Amino acid sequence: MSVTGVALILFLTFHASMNLVALFSAEGYNMICEFLGANWYAVVATLGLAALVAIHIIYAFWLTIQNYRARGKDRYDVTDKPAKVEWASQNMLVLGIIIVLGMLLHLWNFWYNMMFAELLGDPMMGGLEATNGYGYIVKTFSCPAYTVLYVVWLGAIWFHLTHGFWSAMQTMGWSGKIWFERWRCIGNIYTTILVLMFLVVALYFSFCGGNLCGEACDAACTTVCNSACGACDAACSGACDAACNGACNGACNGACCQ
Repeated sequence: MSVTGVALILFLTFHASMNLVALFSAEGYNMICEFLGANWYAVVATLGLAALVAIHIIYAFWLTIQNYRARGKDRYDVTDKPAKVEWASQNMLVLGIIIVLGMLLHLWNFWYNMMFAELLGDPMMGGLEATNGYGYIVKTFSCPAYTVLYVVWLGAIWFHLTHGFWSAMQTMGWSGKIWFERWRCIGNIYTTILVLMFLVVALYFSFCGGNLCGEACDAACTTVCNSACGACDAACSGACDAACNGACNGACNGACCQ
């Protein structure tokens, strides 16, 4: 449980760092998405990540059942919250379920329309080019409901990680009387920064729209139009114009390819 948890924290660190690129360059972010598309190494890494998640979830349920059985008939004797026991510690399973549901939503919005679409040979399955990750970010967070759901999801992840970080260190034996409080402090700081990295991207694209009519949108639309029409210049016409506008509407509200 601890080993897979630490591995998943490392993955989240990579994912959050990658997402920050979208705040500065649509083209740069899409280059990363293309590099991490349906290439063999990305597919292998995705399968490995799925295995980590599955093991972590299985152990979570197993340990919860063990703890439940260990309490025996006395499980209801204590009704008050024990001293020094965190709320997150007592609700890790509930937080985990919220995180899994949020993960499924995230896979639907991004992985399904990107890597999975490439594997199926339908790179425009979601209405945008499969490697146009920037366009999918704009499209997803243009919907306020998705923004709210992602904020709730990130909140659950924060609670889960603030407990899970130091708990993993303690379980693996890297915590003594002195380092116990140190790991808790390090974990709180690290996981807070990590979740804020995700949150700032979600809120930026929700409230600012990713500069829909600026250079970032132009780069995102150019990527789409190049795939749809073979070329996209300043004066799209005929079928190319219709294809470009249709593809770009989802990401840029029709502000591109004019």
